[in-house]
Formats: sequence, C-alpha cells, structure tokens
Amino acid sequence: MYPYASLATIAALALYTVLSFKVGVARGKYAVPAPATDGPPEFQRYLRVQMNTLEQIAVALPAIWLCAIWVGDTWAGIGGVVWIAGRALYARAYYADPKTRGPGFMIGMAASTAMLIAAVVAILRA
Repeated sequence: MYPYASLATIAALALYTVLSFKVGVARGKYAVPAPATDGPPEFQRYLRVQMNTLEQIAVALPAIWLCAIWVGDTWAGIGGVVWIAGRALYARAYYADPKTRGPGFMIGMAASTAMLIAAVVAILRA
C-alpha cells in the first residue's frame, strides 16, 4: 500500500489537468483556435506551462513510484508534494513573466532528481 505516493500522483495529475484547462480558456480569451499553437505571447505562456509540465511529469511520476517502492511511501509523498509545489510556482511565475520561472523549475527538477537518486541508491544496496 502506497497512500502518499498515490495521493501525490493524483495531485500531480490534477495539477496537469488544471494547467491543460487553462490552455483551453486562454484559447478562447486570446482567439487561438485549435489546433493552432501560435498566438500572442500571453497565450504562448499558458501553452508552454502546460507542455513543459507534460515533459516534466514524464520523469516525476516514475520517480515518485520508484522512490515509494525502494525508499518509502512517505519520502515519495514528500518528493511528490515538493514537485507539485515547484510546478505551481513555475506556472505562476511563467504566467506573470517567463524570466522569473527559474526557481519553480529548479524546485520541481530537484524533487524529481532527488527521488530518482534515492531510488537508484536503494536499488544498488538491495
């Protein structure tokens, strides 16, 4: 049983769903019909946040589960929450000014990397 990893996974997917929904809203607001991916810079910010989160979630979700299985559910849950917080900070910063996205990006990347390293160390010790 992995309740914390499960909750972190659900929360990460919920965050991604919200970010995807925001792209749909931005399409209407900035008159960018699907399947277009180009539009005013304000629209592009929403799209880039969603796409970058998709790119990062491909690493984060396996990292959460490898950490849960090999290190512990609590650590995976903590790593997942830190990743989500980093992505939320990234999104908020990117929407306001893309130049300020760095701290949120680094928090999320550090969380994924820490979970992966912890899992690798645990696997090698096993």
